[in-house]
Amino acid sequence: MGIITDIARRHFTRRVKHLQSIAGDLEAVQRRQLARLLSAARSTEYVKTHGGADSYEQWAERFPPATYEEMRPYVERMVRGERDVLWRGRCRRFAQSSGTSDGRSKFVPVTDDSLRWCHYRGASDAVAHYLAARRHSRMFEGKGFILGGSFSSSITPPPGVKIGDLSANLIEAINPVVNLFRVPSKRVALMEKWEEKLPALVEASLRADVTNISGVPSWFLTVLKRVLEAAGASEIHQVWPHLEVFLHGGISFKPYRDQYDAIIDPSRMTYVETYNASEGFFAVQSDLADPAMLLLPDVGVFYELLPLDALGTPEERKAIIPCWKARAGVAYELIITACNGLWRYRIGDTVTVASLNPLKILIAGRTKHYINAFGEELMVHNAEAAIAAAQRATGLRVLNYTAAPVYTTSQSHGRHQWLIEWDSQPTTEQIERFARALDDALRSVNSDYDAKRTGDIFLDRLSITTAVPGLFDRWLAATGKLGGQRKVPRLSNSRDIIDRMLTLNS
Repeated sequence: MGIITDIARRHFTRRVKHLQSIAGDLEAVQRRQLARLLSAARSTEYVKTHGGADSYEQWAERFPPATYEEMRPYVERMVRGERDVLWRGRCRRFAQSSGTSDGRSKFVPVTDDSLRWCHYRGASDAVAHYLAARRHSRMFEGKGFILGGSFSSSITPPPGVKIGDLSANLIEAINPVVNLFRVPSKRVALMEKWEEKLPALVEASLRADVTNISGVPSWFLTVLKRVLEAAGASEIHQVWPHLEVFLHGGISFKPYRDQYDAIIDPSRMTYVETYNASEGFFAVQSDLADPAMLLLPDVGVFYELLPLDALGTPEERKAIIPCWKARAGVAYELIITACNGLWRYRIGDTVTVASLNPLKILIAGRTKHYINAFGEELMVHNAEAAIAAAQRATGLRVLNYTAAPVYTTSQSHGRHQWLIEWDSQPTTEQIERFARALDDALRSVNSDYDAKRTGDIFLDRLSITTAVPGLFDRWLAATGKLGGQRKVPRLSNSRDIIDRMLTLNS
């Protein structure tokens, strides 16, 4: 019997029933969330500057949608220790993430309220729905293996301020009671150097009775393979016989599913997707038979949606709608207002509404071209800067390029493949020098890419394939897009485009 799990299930069941009871009252719940956010932040400079609001309609008129670039000056003041800027009081934690056009990293406030109202509540909701679906679960009879990052940062924070991965902030601030049910220790979980951390993770978990794991699929795959190697096993249930669930998020799980099934008995394993970003914990997979995720309506987040066909148009702001006006089957840019002080924040994610009652979503991608197959968040502006640096370092000139991920296999780590058309044919040695320079430049301009490349543990160095002259124009012509301002997507998170181009290249 699983006495501890049964006790926990009774507690979590109440939360599931509550979410079910409010699913049909989304507008009222979300309006209360907005009122709660405005009330909590009424003394902040940002809210006072915009005049506050007494209703959603008034608020939407007074508060403009904002990108991180527009929020950055306020956040930097919070990092320096100023109080009551975007959110009440002083924020002492920030999650570092890449992906902006005006700097190497962005720093997302992780306020005490966002930890309590949102991040921990969202994680609890993921467990609650899993326990409701798996009546015979015994997950609390063993340990949860939580894979976290560190407080390594691109800047030196002032005294009393911590900057690092979101997971590091969550682990460091977690209720001590939770540590009774998890591995590794906080010391190991927050280690900075992966070449030292990876063997420590294996040692900490190898002989534990692990029943559940949580983390990013690409990172965890590397850890699991090292555990199997250390144990001399071919299948993870030989090491952890009671392992039953993987709560995953951060990147798409689809490219990794076959690799997990190769080392984990699919009949004994459940996979639960979550939407947990640095900015907040937004959604959980509430039905294990349905890949769509339930948008959490009462976790200190107010959701708005912008139809993708309105992006970049003069009517863009007017096209934004509150989430209760969503239409099923439509793709939107997600805009959030949250208890970390991000007001009408354009997070950059796109979602497709799968159902309305309850409101469920599928993550569709990003609003711009990117590669995030391994959690590296490589953006086009990173690529452009790195290409320029590599050209300066080698003297080679790039006419055209595109890049996509090569996914991890049982024989190799993942990497990025770059298809490049040169202005004059370089030698093999010159291409090798360019590849090294490009990889070094990407590590310099993108902290997340650098973290994944450290020690070649998670991500191998990029590879370069040379395009035959005129390949990009021929591809554009083949797709009916040659001419005008049509361009080849520089980065893609799937291999669809690059594989078609490689077929032409051969």
